[in-house]
Amino acid sequence: MSSSVKALRPPKPKPRVCYLVPIDNASNSTHQVQPVSLTMKLPHSMAAPRPTALWVGDALTAHRLPGNHPNSIDRQTAFLDEAQRAGLLDQVRLGTPRLATREELRRFHDAAHVSWVELCSRKGSGHVDDEDTPAYPGVFEAAATRVGTALDALEHLMGGQASRSFQPVGGMHHGRRHRGAGFCPFNDIGVVIETLRTRHQLRRVAYIDIDAHQGDGVYDSYARDPDLIIADIHQDGRTLYPGTGHADETGIGAAAGTKLNLPLAPGATDHDFFSAWARAQVHLERFQPEFFIFQCGADSLAGDPLADLRLSSASHAHATRGLLALAERYAKGRLMVFGGGGYHAANVASAWTAVLRELTSNAPHLGLPGPIKYATNDS
Repeated sequence: MSSSVKALRPPKPKPRVCYLVPIDNASNSTHQVQPVSLTMKLPHSMAAPRPTALWVGDALTAHRLPGNHPNSIDRQTAFLDEAQRAGLLDQVRLGTPRLATREELRRFHDAAHVSWVELCSRKGSGHVDDEDTPAYPGVFEAAATRVGTALDALEHLMGGQASRSFQPVGGMHHGRRHRGAGFCPFNDIGVVIETLRTRHQLRRVAYIDIDAHQGDGVYDSYARDPDLIIADIHQDGRTLYPGTGHADETGIGAAAGTKLNLPLAPGATDHDFFSAWARAQVHLERFQPEFFIFQCGADSLAGDPLADLRLSSASHAHATRGLLALAERYAKGRLMVFGGGGYHAANVASAWTAVLRELTSNAPHLGLPGPIKYATNDS
């Protein structure tokens, strides 16, 4: 394991889960992504009461880390193959990726940082930050494409072409305004939040994160902002990067109480997640957000090589269903979903397909979920 990977994991006791070896990243797949414009007219059989836009395409994966780095796996292909087998790809509208402009990146990031990532990309070696985020040829284009795609997804949500969007390759929640971190050169979520405020005059935004790693780049950037509501369920920071996200981190000053960090112990199962989710849901309802952003990292599933939780895709489905209900109630149905992390291809495919299945469900999401009926890992 490279030094950059080790930097993501502080010393901790022997984990309670048995790690699986990541499977081949679907190199033999014949699935081809052919994104089309969201403005195309769909056959009636494909139309859903509340359309879901899926943002995928070769441009999102054209530049990836070389070698056996954990972040080099082809998450998009693994997910699309599974979603295709599940019959979900004919139930979505496909959006085309695009590169963000420098002006768009500067809505959240310092100009100096944007220039630094460009320089690292041209150099093609070294690190974007202090050795967690390797530089490689095209790292600027890779990260800026995630941001630009997210901004197009946002405009389609705000314009009414869709009420739900899913961008599997996105959710760079560790990036700071002035530097990269944790495999995240930029922070697409931060750019979206700033765009909601400057272009659409929406202040009260909810950010929900169930990646195994706390979304510290989002939390730290908005710790004093009372209008950014956060609910973050993740592995205890005392055992995992970034080492933060403790229960007493609830916001600073006027924002105290607007952030909810719910750390889970290593080995936590769906049962533990459901309990945490009930608290997150109450927290979100309290503030009645006007827009929902959801980062659904798959590294919280059992067997991920960089984390120690033991969730199944049932947790991802449960969270998605709950957010659909909340978005219908408070945000005109507007729910923006990012895939986030995940370093075991089969887990990524399972978790994200569970999310997409909920997003494309034709069942009305008019009420909050009833009693939990999922089987848990320890049942």
